Amino acid sequence: MTDAFDDDPLSQLGSHGAPIAPAPRFAYLDGLNPVQREAVEALDGPVLVLAGAGTGKTRVLTTRLAHLLMTRRAMPFQILAVTFTNKAAREMRERVAALVGMEPEGWWLGTFHALAARILRRHAELVGLKSNFTILDTDDQIRLVKQLLEAEGVDSKKWPARQVLGAIERWKDRGLTPDKLTEADGGDVAGGRLVALYRQYQDRLRTLNACDFGDLLLHTLVIFQTHADVLAEYHRKFRYILVDEYQDTNVAQYLWLRILSQAHKNICCVGDEDQSIYAWRGAEIGNILRFETDFPGAKIIKLEQNYRSTGHILAAASGVIAHNKGRLGKTLWTQAEGGDRVRVRGVWDGEEEARWIGEEVESLQRLGVSLGHMAVLVRAGFQTREFEERFITLGLPYKVIGGPRFYERQEIRDALAYLRVVNSPDDDLAFERIVNVPKRGIGPAALQCLYTAARGQGVPLAEAGWALTETDELKPKVRGTVRTLLQDFFRWRGLAQTMPHTDLARMVLDESGYTRMWQEDKSPEAPGRLENLKELITAMAEFENLGGFLEHVALVMENAEAAGTEQITLMTLHGAKGLEFDVVFLPGWEEGVFPNQRALDETGIAGLEEERRLAYVGLTRARKRAYVTHAANRRLYGNWVSAIPSRFVDELPPENVEAEAASGLYAGSGAAGFGGGFRDSGAGGFSFKAPQRQPPAPRGVTLEGTAYHVEARPRPSSPYGEGERVFHQKFGYGTVVAVEQDKLEIAFDEAGTKKVMDAFVVPADKAG
Repeated sequence: MTDAFDDDPLSQLGSHGAPIAPAPRFAYLDGLNPVQREAVEALDGPVLVLAGAGTGKTRVLTTRLAHLLMTRRAMPFQILAVTFTNKAAREMRERVAALVGMEPEGWWLGTFHALAARILRRHAELVGLKSNFTILDTDDQIRLVKQLLEAEGVDSKKWPARQVLGAIERWKDRGLTPDKLTEADGGDVAGGRLVALYRQYQDRLRTLNACDFGDLLLHTLVIFQTHADVLAEYHRKFRYILVDEYQDTNVAQYLWLRILSQAHKNICCVGDEDQSIYAWRGAEIGNILRFETDFPGAKIIKLEQNYRSTGHILAAASGVIAHNKGRLGKTLWTQAEGGDRVRVRGVWDGEEEARWIGEEVESLQRLGVSLGHMAVLVRAGFQTREFEERFITLGLPYKVIGGPRFYERQEIRDALAYLRVVNSPDDDLAFERIVNVPKRGIGPAALQCLYTAARGQGVPLAEAGWALTETDELKPKVRGTVRTLLQDFFRWRGLAQTMPHTDLARMVLDESGYTRMWQEDKSPEAPGRLENLKELITAMAEFENLGGFLEHVALVMENAEAAGTEQITLMTLHGAKGLEFDVVFLPGWEEGVFPNQRALDETGIAGLEEERRLAYVGLTRARKRAYVTHAANRRLYGNWVSAIPSRFVDELPPENVEAEAASGLYAGSGAAGFGGGFRDSGAGGFSFKAPQRQPPAPRGVTLEGTAYHVEARPRPSSPYGEGERVFHQKFGYGTVVAVEQDKLEIAFDEAGTKKVMDAFVVPADKAG
């Protein structure tokens, strides 16, 4: 049988040997410039498209995808298209659908993490997980590391959990599992126990049926490397691979792409080495610089015609980036010559800088430039304060991009934790977060009891909690509270099979007392928190089920901007990548601020070159006007310091710059002449009456009337025997009088006879 996609020369002939009609003319190719078209039509073999800022990278990517489909080189499910953001994936999907006239089905188009999660859920058991594994966020990861540090007796003040987690994440970014490391690789971090902590961290994640973002790629890499049959399946599936923002890939992502492209070698990577600005989060610029070495015979195509900025802006940006040595080399040009030169302004201090920029914004407004087309791009977050204060004084509407996100707010995290436990009873970190929220009297001592039981049995906290409801470890009142909470989760989990997930979420938040907690809260923030909870339910309605929504939240942390008055944008240079504005202000171009002194101290020349790439990114965000300012004095962390202009100011070509100094400033010798959320509203909760029906009971649980009864599930026999003397930290010394699997009945010398779990006792001769 002939494959419909085979390049069979006979397929070009009609049934009687006559030539068939010529190939159709694809109108979507007409609007491309010659180099863009070359990038679109170079479908076979490895291709690297060096796409300078504003050169139509997204158009090339989407047209190339459409061309693969329209020429019948591949079906949608045979193409792996990888982006770095969900926003980019959505835009690509929409634009391809517009080009081909329909929404292709079976897409494998998304972020690295989303695509890896999709693969991992199919093969989770190969790395010791279940298919419904939870994806942890940073907050949960830190809490887990804190637990491990405490258990190991590591001083968390000397070695903070965030620092230890950062080291583990760097290993994951490099594709390194614990078995590929030696104890020496951890140095003296955490007292020389970093590798052991990494190993324990991974083991604990498996127990929790969870993984973090790094694991999504790491686990699939391990599967591909150790299960040839699985790798062969994906080799057969993916005939073409497209990668956006290749300069931002880390080592693990690079290895993932290389192993998947081995069979067909039809990999097209689009990127710009001059915009590689994320080394601090694991991006490896070497991936794009050595593309030709990694993929022999690769075709390199350079997109250099810019459609965004004026000639002066492009020349200024090119003049700065030309000082970098780590680049493949390209020069942006535009047919839109002329325009305003880049204005470079020296000011006395940060206050004057903010005042001057505010005046320029008002002046541009009077010329008809919209606030929504202006941006202030800073190197570090602390620089925004003076601009915010100035804009408030002037009455200029503004927005700060990069503040707390919706899904990172306290009330949303709490609500999601409840829903995560409903979705996955093994999710200890979520259970721990809300076990006493709202307050139920389950304090630190009760939690420690749960931890001890869970570790002793090697089971999740919820399962340990069921066992503790049958012993005397917990106080009677706390024991009843734990039983009620677990019964609620059991009931909600059963109802999840029979009712809409939005209704279930309302029920969980109402019946848990969480909504009432904020209704009774008298703080000014409480009404807004309740509105946010309502918004959460609205967001859930867009998904088919609870599991799908929770995965979306884990993968997507994008801040949706509310529609309203036009505002000038305040954001960091890192956050501005991929955006463009008519007018861009670039303040703080001083040595120590930009380039950032810490980057220079920590990574030397590599850090300097990345800072210079940030300057290039900042300049190329501007379509019509770019302003660079630097202050002679700057208040940093409460102290005044004298400043000299950034070396990047000197690197701006004089012919593309209009330099000026404020009164009283010296004039130097350089090219520029200066040296070298959601609105809070009313309260109100959810009112949803729970249906009175019972879910089927899981193993070990039976229903008796309206109450739940938990039966002991089969467990290993206890190492203790009748008559043995033991010590219990709460009840003291005693003698074992009866043994039932892992439960002991002990006659304590002073506390009387109690039923306890064997995880809480030690032989009497080993006590103390």
